[in-house]
Amino acid sequence: MAKKTVADINPAGKKVLMRVDFNVPIQDGKVADDNRIVQALPTIKNVIERGGRLILMSHLGRPKGQVKPEYSLKPAADQLGVLLGKEVKFFDDCVGEKVKQAADGLADGEILVLENLRFHKEETDNDENFARQLASLGDIYVNDAFGTAHRKHASTYGVPKVIEGPKVIGFLIEKELKYLGEALDNPIRPFVAILGGAKVGDKIEVIKNLLKKVDKLLIGGAMAYTFMKAQNKPIGDSLVEDDKLDLARELMSAGGDKLVLPVDTVCGREFKEGTETKVCKGAIDDGWQGLDIGSESVKMFCEIIKSAKTVVWNGPVGAFEISPFDKGTFEVAQAVAQVTANGGITVIGGGDSASAVRQAGLTDKMTHVSTGGGASLEFLSGKPFETIEILDEK
Repeated sequence: MAKKTVADINPAGKKVLMRVDFNVPIQDGKVADDNRIVQALPTIKNVIERGGRLILMSHLGRPKGQVKPEYSLKPAADQLGVLLGKEVKFFDDCVGEKVKQAADGLADGEILVLENLRFHKEETDNDENFARQLASLGDIYVNDAFGTAHRKHASTYGVPKVIEGPKVIGFLIEKELKYLGEALDNPIRPFVAILGGAKVGDKIEVIKNLLKKVDKLLIGGAMAYTFMKAQNKPIGDSLVEDDKLDLARELMSAGGDKLVLPVDTVCGREFKEGTETKVCKGAIDDGWQGLDIGSESVKMFCEIIKSAKTVVWNGPVGAFEISPFDKGTFEVAQAVAQVTANGGITVIGGGDSASAVRQAGLTDKMTHVSTGGGASLEFLSGKPFETIEILDEK
């Protein structure tokens, strides 16, 4: 999927309409974590340094088509100004005659951030008229919002469908496609994938797709208990998807010895800090719930991981938000970081796994940490992204 990038266009004197992912946490009117804004900087700087007139659009949260001040993008625009050390203009809507005037009034190298796209329900409806209004603001379209690349919304699909000028990807999406794509299509072996999180249902397609490609697939997190129950092992009060037991059996028989499940579990009486804990091997006793992989599983997982040359990780292997159930996830993170140190490729698939790696202080010890949880899951399941396919080919 070789797409044209920002490097292939000349933005000088042109209005560049760029979809970014500024869906960042806001606390007390300030950005609490600006990682997603920082990730967009290389593309933003490239456009303005070459004289482009930049118009940025994004969503924030789920205001569901209503104007809700707590979901305003103004704090994100302010933080972008701080990061760039220059004025960033902000407009309190994203469509309409006044927005158009503001966009038309930009000088070379200036930046305008539009208000939250999702204040209009037409954004998530991929409404054609709304898309045309957005498209009329720019001469060139750039998509650099990997976190929403799996959603066909007006700003990600409708605009490139109707805009007349060039439509390209930014450097962040280019990087995401490179690392996720190469890991899946051309991995240096051994290739090990780690999947965690709560639900098998969310990751069925990912598991099916990865089993065709990996040398080992390690399963942790709450979804491991659905596999355990499918093997007729008692799982106590652990989370389980009873409607997915047949599917789990199917996946286990398809995976053979590629699919690796935990052999022991750190259990708690309840899901809260300071709860009574014990380790269960094999079966989990009644009145207890599995909340992390046990020390034998940690050892087994880490040995497999350390033998790898390519690792893809999506989803924590335990309830890492609560001590002591964070131990398994953090030890796995250390093992993955060791693969990078040994010259291997390590790709973290956004969402909770990215948070876990950040909490462990290991973000810069990974080859690539994705900015999109849901998007990287869709990518790992082998689904095409129509929002990217619609853009210009190299």
